[in-house]
Amino acid sequence: MSDAAATTGTLVKGISELYTPHDAVPNAAMAVADGRVAWVGAEAAVPLPFAGWPGVDLGGNAVIPGLVDSHTHLIWAGDRLEEYLLRARGASYAEILAAGGGIHETVAATNDASEPTLLMLARRRAGAFLRGGVTALEIKSGYGLSTEGELRMLRVARRLGEEGSQRVTTTLLAHVPDKHLPRGDYLERFLSETLPEAARLGLADAVDVFCDEGAFTLAETRRILEAALTYGLKVKAHAEQLTHTGAARLVAELGGVSADHLELATAEDLAALAAAGTVATFLPVAALLLKRPMPEIATVRASGVRVAVASDHNPGSSPVFGLLLVLQLAVAIWGLSVEEALVAGTANAGLALDRPEWGNLAVGSVADYLVIDSPKALTPLYTWGSPSLKEMVIGGRTVWRKDG
Repeated sequence: MSDAAATTGTLVKGISELYTPHDAVPNAAMAVADGRVAWVGAEAAVPLPFAGWPGVDLGGNAVIPGLVDSHTHLIWAGDRLEEYLLRARGASYAEILAAGGGIHETVAATNDASEPTLLMLARRRAGAFLRGGVTALEIKSGYGLSTEGELRMLRVARRLGEEGSQRVTTTLLAHVPDKHLPRGDYLERFLSETLPEAARLGLADAVDVFCDEGAFTLAETRRILEAALTYGLKVKAHAEQLTHTGAARLVAELGGVSADHLELATAEDLAALAAAGTVATFLPVAALLLKRPMPEIATVRASGVRVAVASDHNPGSSPVFGLLLVLQLAVAIWGLSVEEALVAGTANAGLALDRPEWGNLAVGSVADYLVIDSPKALTPLYTWGSPSLKEMVIGGRTVWRKDG
């Protein structure tokens, strides 16, 4: 667990317990150089190349990898409080969307907002995630619908990543067809204009399609994702959420990085994802608020699929501002173990973004980690309402410290 080629860096020691997250290392130390992990292991076994490095002593606090939120809709304007009230009175998400509300309401508010306003709002939301331990996140477009509207959202996401502390990946989302255009015309514009421009300008790392009732059909989803692959973009989908469409197996067939939601995924769907190496990303808050059952955890485990858990932060179905609460809910209402939840919100979430160096504390991984305000590393997943964090480090550099 070392990289002796590194010349000099920092030796972080005095770690009571470190989760990589796959393994727990008691009385640990970690060598960091050039923003990456050069070695990690027991402090008593620090190799000679690292033993003489300048040290930082954490004084018996624990360490876990920085959290990775692999599914967010962070950029939006307005709110959907009225929809929230309607759903609480019994209206369904699909009924509200069909009546012109839901996503369409956010599209109108987002298109009315200026780009500086969208950036300001996104910075505030990203700050909330940062204070809750999220060191990296994916941000989707999808509330613009027009080519310029989608590109504007992606520009804001890129700028947030360039100017802020957190790592950011961007995803062009085919969310819903524009209700002001014939469906076929909208699809052709997306394929011939929006997607090529996002790729040409380097604004998108991946393409996602909402394949479901009120959104895109399976055939339309295939056209969009296959086109994305021709531009060298990674592919994923909102799959098997409100209705079962076959989108999960389509993503697996196309070698996609993740299929997300999956409330109605079958054992066969999950097995296909596992065989393809595609991550299954579950979004417990959206399932809870839309009153959708999650797949049986035993079925998910039996499939062997890698599981990620993400916030699905958005103004409609998941107005949650952080990932820790979502991981805690995955334990409490779905049945993940606490250790599984940590992996789902770190290493597996990194894999869902095709960023295997994120969410890991292994040689070569980015040195993004959380210092826990406790000698026990899993404390943040236990203390509901308090993140129990003492310090956040991204790329080997402290970006936040409690009372500092």
